[in-house]
Amino acid sequence: MRFFDLFVPGRVCLFGEHSDWAGGHRRTNSAIAPGVVIISGTNQGMYARCRKQPGELVVRSTLTDGTVTETFRVPMTLERLQQEAAAGGFFSYAAGVAAYMLDFFGVDGLEIDNYKTTLPVKKGLSSSAAFCVLVARAFNQAYQLGLTTRAEIEAAYQGEIATPSRCGRMDQGCAYGQIPVMMTFDGDRISVKPLRPGGDFYLLIADLCGKKDTVQILSDLNAAFPFAKTPRDTEVHCCLGAENQRLLALARAAVEAGDAAGLGALMTEAQAVFDQHLMPVCEELKSPRLHAVLADAQVAVWVYGGKGVGSQGDGCVQFLCKSVASRGELEAYLQRQYGMPCFELDIKRPASICKAVIPVAGLGTRMFPYTKAVPKTFLPVVTPDGIAKPVIQVIIEEALAAGVEEVALVIQPEDEPRFRAYFQTDVRPETLAKLPTALKHEAERVMAIGKRLTFIPQHDAKGFGHAVLLAEKWVGNEAFLLLLGDHLFRSSETRSVARQVVERFEAFGDSQSVVGIYEETLARVKHYGTVTGEWIEEDTLQLRRVFEKPTEDEAQTYLTVARHGKETYFCVNGIYALRSGIFGLLRQQAALSGTGEVQLTPALEALRQDEGVKGLVVCGTHFDTGIPSIYAETVGKFGSSLVH
Repeated sequence: MRFFDLFVPGRVCLFGEHSDWAGGHRRTNSAIAPGVVIISGTNQGMYARCRKQPGELVVRSTLTDGTVTETFRVPMTLERLQQEAAAGGFFSYAAGVAAYMLDFFGVDGLEIDNYKTTLPVKKGLSSSAAFCVLVARAFNQAYQLGLTTRAEIEAAYQGEIATPSRCGRMDQGCAYGQIPVMMTFDGDRISVKPLRPGGDFYLLIADLCGKKDTVQILSDLNAAFPFAKTPRDTEVHCCLGAENQRLLALARAAVEAGDAAGLGALMTEAQAVFDQHLMPVCEELKSPRLHAVLADAQVAVWVYGGKGVGSQGDGCVQFLCKSVASRGELEAYLQRQYGMPCFELDIKRPASICKAVIPVAGLGTRMFPYTKAVPKTFLPVVTPDGIAKPVIQVIIEEALAAGVEEVALVIQPEDEPRFRAYFQTDVRPETLAKLPTALKHEAERVMAIGKRLTFIPQHDAKGFGHAVLLAEKWVGNEAFLLLLGDHLFRSSETRSVARQVVERFEAFGDSQSVVGIYEETLARVKHYGTVTGEWIEEDTLQLRRVFEKPTEDEAQTYLTVARHGKETYFCVNGIYALRSGIFGLLRQQAALSGTGEVQLTPALEALRQDEGVKGLVVCGTHFDTGIPSIYAETVGKFGSSLVH
């Protein structure tokens, strides 16, 4: 049984502490405002290797100081797991989550080697929640349960509350990884919105090296709920309700605008609001160490603002620094002046995908004998503006509309002169002189495209995956856009279809690859890669299976997806925003293949198992040019203004 690797970060509550559980009181008192928080995964976290282990749960852990714990073993029975969870201690969290997974999903055992931990414990960074998420995710991947991130969060939460710990639901937000997310808490309902930072933010978290009694803080604040009995209770409701919502709306806008100065000022304001309304309720919230460092004039030189972390008290403090250099100086100062250990947190603008790969070296057997004369990518279509173009130009324009800067075409070596002649050779002057103005501009466009092209020869026809693998060196260790050479798209909104896929990839912090998908009829699924999964947003599936060209029986048995009250089928539309990990999986497949044949779909399925893959239902229409009968439909419909 093979091992697989996992990493789960801790989480920092940037804004909205305590409003998560306060919003939970809406189940009793609907006058309470929903709670809202903005959290972010930390740079630090827990690393583990995991695999199936029949009959028992086996856990080893390496603590932040490098100490390796004794191996924890417990039979994979509900009674024993529940006993271990209730007993408390570090491994109770693993037992609690395992009990939940066994009870609800019927899983067998698991071995988890948490071989490295960089996340400080008991510092308000949700180390216990990170461990619970790690265990839930390990079961999910080992047994291919297809659980969404939300479902993993629920499993982690139920596992943790089976222990003596009493965490809030916000803590398991670390499951979303190292991206900022906004979570809303309305009674028992939770909604999650990943945020797309408009710029880079450099935070420093410092351990105040003090003491705080979280149990006392929660007890004193909870006394104001669910119904306010005194004016002070009303202040607590306001602070964690309407006032918190006001600050969170401004903070979200600052994150998405990349306004570091504005976000820092909001941190300072949020701390002042917290102190005004909540400090009088609990002695622990006076936190002298926290307020001393926040008031330090020297600290202000390097930061835009700062506030307490988590439940507050003298646990940790967070600062939004003016630059990486400022953060370094602040860290040195806090360690020298106060003896405070520090932890960095980066919130970065999502890296844009800069390169696209389009394999067009296929033999075109389905379009034979035409492809004996001309590569199928030079089949003509008429675009909606009435211009006749080869299919390959339309696909390249789709990639460029997604924001990429360079495009690599993987081609048959003998076809390179044809591609260069089309994209990189000037139109003869006598021909150019006879063209109308619109087509002269088109000639300029073709030459401009040619300057962005790289040609990669595929000397041996070893499959579509092999063609993609040939682009590894050109792509490098970065995400890239992959488009098929015989699929076209008409967007039904202002963004191109490829741009929709790229933006969804960026919105999730490039933590998982994203493929474009579209609804297809049962009769046609046999032609395409088909997927199934669970909805994590109205238009986004967390994929749990990727199947290449299923039969109708296979599709009906394994691949139906419920949407808008009906069972339907979703196929891959030929646009993929892929993490570079796909190359390693393609290489593994090539090494195991006796013939050297490498296909993309098995590697994509392996990527789904290792990292997860999301499917975005795009807003637009898909057209195929690789099958004669469907190509005939494409020719008639692609240029029509009535497509949508």
